[in-house]
Amino acid sequence: MGARRWLHRLGALAVVAAVIAAVVVWRIQTRPPPPPRYVTGEITTGDVIEIVQSTGQVKPLTEVQVGAQVSGRITKVFVDFNSVVKAGDVLAEIDPTLFGAQIDSNQAQLEAANASVVRAEASLATAKQRLDRARKMVAEGVGSQADLDAAQGAYDVALADLAASKAQVAQHRAVLRSSKTNLQYTRIFSPIDGVVINRAIDPGQTVAASFQAPTLFVIAQDLRKMRVLADIDEADVGRLREGMEADVSVDAFPGETFRGTVSQVRYSPLTQSGVVTYAAVIEVDNPEVKLRPGMTATVSIRSAEARGVRRLPNAALRFKPAPERDSDGKEIKGPPLEPLPPRKGRVYVLTDATPGAEKIEPRVVDIGITDGVATALSTDLGPLKVVIDENDSPFSGTGRGRRLF
Repeated sequence: MGARRWLHRLGALAVVAAVIAAVVVWRIQTRPPPPPRYVTGEITTGDVIEIVQSTGQVKPLTEVQVGAQVSGRITKVFVDFNSVVKAGDVLAEIDPTLFGAQIDSNQAQLEAANASVVRAEASLATAKQRLDRARKMVAEGVGSQADLDAAQGAYDVALADLAASKAQVAQHRAVLRSSKTNLQYTRIFSPIDGVVINRAIDPGQTVAASFQAPTLFVIAQDLRKMRVLADIDEADVGRLREGMEADVSVDAFPGETFRGTVSQVRYSPLTQSGVVTYAAVIEVDNPEVKLRPGMTATVSIRSAEARGVRRLPNAALRFKPAPERDSDGKEIKGPPLEPLPPRKGRVYVLTDATPGAEKIEPRVVDIGITDGVATALSTDLGPLKVVIDENDSPFSGTGRGRRLF
């Protein structure tokens, strides 16, 4: 009886062990594969367009500031904002009363100077007669040398007085011309055909042009041709050239793009808060006059492009694998990577995709332009995938350990 009881107990234990073994085997066979250690990206074929973006201000292609050259009170203003003007049109008038009175005064002074010339000429003729008479008397022996010298001196003085009178006439004529010119300046004319985009005066206002000509009007020649002054960062200015195409957009017309061309990249630097920029001039067609002076524009300049090329994700060029670690969690330092020359990049390709035992290898490749997302690739990597990131896992078959970052 005791032996039979032990046999029953052993049989039950065997059944339990078999069930446990079956469950363990089933769990091993049905457990999911380990998550992939690396995130990979595809090498695709397409276009890569390098773009330099910036912001700037819309301005007319030709903008003229019209000022006043004389001081006075504005009596009439003939134009307003958005007025279309032609070259030679009168924009405003300054009170001409004082300038007319100045002309009358200068005219009177000129006439007095002319009378002085006539008097000097008469005095010169009298002095000439006395000099001739004194010379004749000295020649005949009845006159003295002192009388001749006195007559000669009087003649020279009369001659100098005539020259001074003629100089005064010329001076008064110049003053009169200046007064007449100032009278003409009381009428302010438009120098070009265009549109008045700013008016800074009203009738009755007094303008003072003593030290600097005040700006009264701003006239844009043609609003169908505009330009954008874009501030280009010093890191991007080396990629710009005249003639490059640009796309311009403004907040007033969302979703609409205006085509433009880079006409100039200025050498003069602009420094603000320690940031150095250079102005790029983009000429933009504005046939419907949608763009207005002063608008803030976003500019996208196509500095380079590559059509139908192999391209890889930029994340692949930035990827660096986590350092290896030993069983104690200490970092295992490998040989340092060599620095790369320009137009070279280092990527890691997936050579073994076995779950839990993936292997990667570094490759140096030839790269070209980038659009910020993808980079043109000149090296043929075949069907290999490039690694763009690494999944964090607490354990790894290579003894890497937990990644902290």
